[in-house]
Amino acid sequence: MAQTYLPTLKQLQYLVALHDSGHFGRAAEACFVTQSTLSAGIRELETLIGVVLVERTRRVVRFTPLGERIVDKARLVLREADELGDMARAAGRPLSGEMRMSVIPTIAPFLLPRILPRLRKEYPDLKLFLREETSSQACEALSHGRADCVLLAMPYACGDVEVAPLFDDALFVAFPKGEPDMPPPTIRPEDIDATRLLMLEDGHCLKDHALAACNRPELRAEATMMGTSLHTMVQMVDNGLGVTMLPAMAIDAGILDHTNVAARPLEAENASRKIALVWRKASPRVEDFRLLAGVLAASR
Repeated sequence: MAQTYLPTLKQLQYLVALHDSGHFGRAAEACFVTQSTLSAGIRELETLIGVVLVERTRRVVRFTPLGERIVDKARLVLREADELGDMARAAGRPLSGEMRMSVIPTIAPFLLPRILPRLRKEYPDLKLFLREETSSQACEALSHGRADCVLLAMPYACGDVEVAPLFDDALFVAFPKGEPDMPPPTIRPEDIDATRLLMLEDGHCLKDHALAACNRPELRAEATMMGTSLHTMVQMVDNGLGVTMLPAMAIDAGILDHTNVAARPLEAENASRKIALVWRKASPRVEDFRLLAGVLAASR
């Protein structure tokens, strides 16, 4: 019987890293090896399977059509390999070992400071590696195995995932104090001046949640999409440039402290976003994620 030679996990890691970075040097840095080691590993892989996966030029790294397909398969293999370790950890102490969690920017700075101290105290063996990413980036990282779970706001299409709802996060309208002179206890969508509405840039799901709650199609066309963070939005409102929408968790965390900005609840159907923890279906660490979800919900 002819001996079959299989690619190594290390070779597959090199190939995926090169595809993600599009550059041999950056891929080598991501894998903590030298560029020559990474290049040699990919050449060995190509020799092993007898096909060219990467077209190399002086300026461009281009994957062949077969190379693209093998990269997709390599991601699945690496993810399954990671889950072998997850299975072993899941059989031991709860919430122990390494866990990679992506968190969207409109949640991370406001919720994490409250939950991390409790996690460190109650689960000292958990090594939680955090990455702040937009919803699309976080869900892509989850799908490709770069993240184990994602803390995000729903509704959002994040692929084939399990969802643990944590709590509702109400939406508020923020405006310079004294404008209007007698602000009502709540603000209706029809009271918002579309020409003065400041929103986060595309890629932030809070913008979509806020616009959907208002149910005014013209807001999407007339609002100014320029903010890169909620703190930036508050500073623009504080300088009299317009009004914006903020989630309750940001206000509770003190984002309006030391500003001349006030906020009132948005009065509309579905005037909130649902905070949730999501993970890949059939993950062997499902009990860990459910336990983590319970901690997150209680920390609210």
